[in-house]
Amino acid sequence: MTVPGIDLTERLLIEAAQKDPSRFAELYENHFERVYAFIARRVGDRTEAEDLTSEVFHQAFANIARFEWRGAPFAAWLFRIARNAIIDRAKRAAREAEHSPILDVPTESGLEEIENRARLFRLVDGLPEDQRRVIDMRFAEEKSIREIATALGRSEGAVKQLQFRALQNLRARAGDTNG
Repeated sequence: MTVPGIDLTERLLIEAAQKDPSRFAELYENHFERVYAFIARRVGDRTEAEDLTSEVFHQAFANIARFEWRGAPFAAWLFRIARNAIIDRAKRAAREAEHSPILDVPTESGLEEIENRARLFRLVDGLPEDQRRVIDMRFAEEKSIREIATALGRSEGAVKQLQFRALQNLRARAGDTNG
């Protein structure tokens, strides 16, 4: 159940920004709060969330010409950039921590949790696109089934089925990696 007027308006804004970079400001204003909230929930530090949000929009602005309209909301593209920026920042921080003197040694359970989260991110990234989008929206963005159905233009039943299949797929893959 996509709303054609909203899709068309967003598509026109994107096309305008691709032709005239000064038009990107409207896309920024329309999506800033959602992207910032998405990042802030994941990093927990206001300054880092602000830096990452800035980085996301900088990357989006730099790559707007390569954006291809595929019917998915523009915000989905921004969330993907945000997720990658968060992961890159975490990897950079981990590398820097390896090279700096160790002040606090993580406990065995802390390391295990970090490994489990990293494995989960890899497993989710390996899902088919539609399943990954539902999992991202449901658990990362904390959207309801109804909100996801509206955003994806699908029925609530279809979204529930995608979520069920994605979770089954993740369980099966997690079992494969555990032996």
